[in-house]
Amino acid sequence: MLLDAQAAHLARVLRAQIGQEFDIVAGNTVRRGVIEQVSPDAVEFSLHEEVEAADSLPLVVALSIVRFERMEWALEKLTELGVARIIPLAAQRSEKHLVQAAAKRSERWRKIARESAQQSRRSTIPEICDPMSVPQCIAEMPDALRLLLSEQERSQSLWESLMTIGAQSSRMGTICAAIGPEGGWTPPELSGFAESGWRSVSLGPHILRTETAAITVAGVVSAWWMGA
Repeated sequence: MLLDAQAAHLARVLRAQIGQEFDIVAGNTVRRGVIEQVSPDAVEFSLHEEVEAADSLPLVVALSIVRFERMEWALEKLTELGVARIIPLAAQRSEKHLVQAAAKRSERWRKIARESAQQSRRSTIPEICDPMSVPQCIAEMPDALRLLLSEQERSQSLWESLMTIGAQSSRMGTICAAIGPEGGWTPPELSGFAESGWRSVSLGPHILRTETAAITVAGVVSAWWMGA
């Protein structure tokens, strides 16, 4: 049964009617649901057979904190693309006032991810971590295939790295991609990543915004994963 705001949206905006079918996320499964009763504040379903839902990508995106409207757009799209985990990253060149305010946005970001997961028929909701510093993020990912998106990288593309490094690793392993802020990584950050075994990769010759780079990374990893 859907209640309150979700029911109101379905009943008033989508004009739900008895007998209509929807795909319903129920626990960790997606099932066919048929509307049995509709009111302004409650919509009651009967649940039927399970339907296929997309698995999560084994991808963690460490996303440098940017202006919140762009951050929220990126969180929504990364969820739709199947990312398993998102780490809001307080990089040295992230705007300080945004970093300071980010902790208070975590619950809103989790709500966005939850609603986006439901819309995209995911049976799992990506984990939205509390904001981390770069050293904290590095310490979180000791066993992953760790990829650093860097404007300074000229020879190794993300796709080439997935095809070569990924082929030597377990297909079920975790991939972590770190996306820098506007202005890029600082030299100490680049050194810290390199010393911890992260591999620098490129998305091509153009300078992409943080959120654009994150979506591109998720799309490339998804294409590789489907064919791996």
